[in-house]
Amino acid sequence: MNFQFNKNRKLNLLAATLFVLSLGACNTGSQPKAESLPDSTKIVSLNGAISEVLAGIGLDKNIVGTDVTSNYPENLKSKPKVGHNRNINAEGILALQPNLIIAAKKDITPAISAQFKAAGVKLLLLDQEFSADGTKKIIHTLADSLHLQAKGDSLAKILDTDLAAVKPVTKKTKVLFIYARGAGTMMVGGTGTQVETAIKLAGGQNAVTEFADYKPLTAEALVKANPDVILLFDSGLQSLGGIPGVVKIQGVKETNAGKNKRIISMDGELLGSFGPRLGIAIQELATKLN
Repeated sequence: MNFQFNKNRKLNLLAATLFVLSLGACNTGSQPKAESLPDSTKIVSLNGAISEVLAGIGLDKNIVGTDVTSNYPENLKSKPKVGHNRNINAEGILALQPNLIIAAKKDITPAISAQFKAAGVKLLLLDQEFSADGTKKIIHTLADSLHLQAKGDSLAKILDTDLAAVKPVTKKTKVLFIYARGAGTMMVGGTGTQVETAIKLAGGQNAVTEFADYKPLTAEALVKANPDVILLFDSGLQSLGGIPGVVKIQGVKETNAGKNKRIISMDGELLGSFGPRLGIAIQELATKLN
């Protein structure tokens, strides 16, 4: 596996020189040094994790626009926003006159890709896997593609250190994640979600295993799952009126979580983006579960 990973990195490095040189040729008409990205490169990032990696390898100054999920580090909040990465509008992005657009492959349709190509803008698409290895892969792939592999290696080492510092839950703990946007919109997280992966990394168990992805919350499903802890995003908890509002949801009082008022929340972008702060997110989640 390591051999294959190293082989892929070598291929990335080979492609990176050509990629950076092509950017420089488009921007300046002359051949730049391949050791770094040309200062004139203007980037639009369409993914929160990607934006964090770009900032982590020192390219936040090159970012001229982001999607609405890109809010860390703090200086990204002031960048022009081009909408949500699941609803991309090519015209709004091209209006920022970028010469490099970076996104997760799953978020860009062939039609949108064709629009960027027709406009002569470079498009770098990355596979995004919601796991610790997936986060390291996106760091290395992005840094290598932009010929900043040393900075990518440093960022990945920080992630490894953060993950190694996690003190996972030792007691069997069933966790139910509820995605909420007010009492009228509440969904339960099943298997295969980012949050389930985070729960497992923290040593917990997903309380729901009967279905994949998300389904509307019902009192029957809640009682059947009988979670020890109910987890929400901070925004979701606030939309329900805090812990008192969650306890009032039908079925909650019948669960172990409701009886013991074990209801916790975390920043949604921190917990769900699987960016360079993944280790910090899992540390916080494990601490709250403990």
